[in-house]
Amino acid sequence: MATFVYEGNSPEGEFRQGEIEAESKEEARTRLVSLGIKPFKLAKKQQDIEIVIPGITDRVPLKSMVIFTRQMATMIDAGLPLIKCLELLGQQEPNPTLKKTLLGIKASVEGGQSFSDALRKYPKVFEELYINLVAAGELGGILDTIMNRLAEYIEKAAETQAKVKGAMKYPATVLVAALAITAGLLTFVVPTFADTFKSMGKSSLPAITEMLVQISKNFVSYMPFIFAGFVGLFMAYKALMKLPDGPYYRDLLLYKSPVVGNVLRKSAVARFTRTLGTLVAAGVPILDALEVVGKTSGSVVIERAINYTRSKIAEGKNMTGPLMETQVFPSMVVQMIAVGEATGAMDVMLAKIADFYDAEVDEAVDGMSAVMEPLIMVVLGGIIGTVMLGMYMPIFTLADH
Repeated sequence: MATFVYEGNSPEGEFRQGEIEAESKEEARTRLVSLGIKPFKLAKKQQDIEIVIPGITDRVPLKSMVIFTRQMATMIDAGLPLIKCLELLGQQEPNPTLKKTLLGIKASVEGGQSFSDALRKYPKVFEELYINLVAAGELGGILDTIMNRLAEYIEKAAETQAKVKGAMKYPATVLVAALAITAGLLTFVVPTFADTFKSMGKSSLPAITEMLVQISKNFVSYMPFIFAGFVGLFMAYKALMKLPDGPYYRDLLLYKSPVVGNVLRKSAVARFTRTLGTLVAAGVPILDALEVVGKTSGSVVIERAINYTRSKIAEGKNMTGPLMETQVFPSMVVQMIAVGEATGAMDVMLAKIADFYDAEVDEAVDGMSAVMEPLIMVVLGGIIGTVMLGMYMPIFTLADH
């Protein structure tokens, strides 16, 4: 299948240009005529040569996705044709990756593909949830409503993600700073003081100073081995993550960790309920919805629990029993889902659970910060204070003599 670039006129005489996929130039011309376009220029598209930086050039900010989705909903609601919406938004989009993506989607739609099928060509920009909701909107004729729901979902998900990342960023930054400061003290400061004491003829040093000098010597001597050890641990982690159960046990360990685990668990529940509620509200069948939720959960633990639940529902069971058996979701969440199943208001109940757990994430983040900030300060202060005390204590003993 090749891509052809065309220019032509519509039956009304309006100028049209874009791209179309076909096996040959003749087939492309035939398809354009069937779409009501009379081409006067048709040529095979030349492949662009690109330099791609993973994680940078292929990533679209969530804010850009929200703006695009909301604008798309407004334009469709106003009655603009889909191709015109994509053309206008693509031309004015400031993000180069999203701009190129939208113009590519426009070309695919002009070539006869559905909007959702065109989105599937760009998995790095549009996740499975987005594509499935668009497909449901196209099928039900409520694409504008779906796009608004998607924008709200992305905004909420981005807020929760930012809170969790913000909570993790501070302790991680301080920990890295503490390790760097400690390494600097042991490598440069302690040896300098040790040489000074040696030149002063100090035959014996206080116990704490002797201990620090010995730690410093060992640290400097074994620094290449320490560095190699960290590299080895990193490589071992990478190797473990390639094993079938590696990511599962990593996520399980994170969820069971004392302080951070509470935030991650509540964030995962909020994401699960909001994603499932959005899909159910859009009319996506529960089995299809659970499949999408599992793929977009961001956690292997949650994904396995959802897949287990999905398999049991396929056997004819209700949703709450298997969810409870997984022992991943809090009993309150499962019971509220059971009420939603019984009353036929699953989407409403899931939205309420998601809102509740978003607030719980806020409280958990505040609680984690309240515990970790003073703890980190005490540890960091203790390390630096011990080094300073060990270095200055011999000076105090000199003053006594």
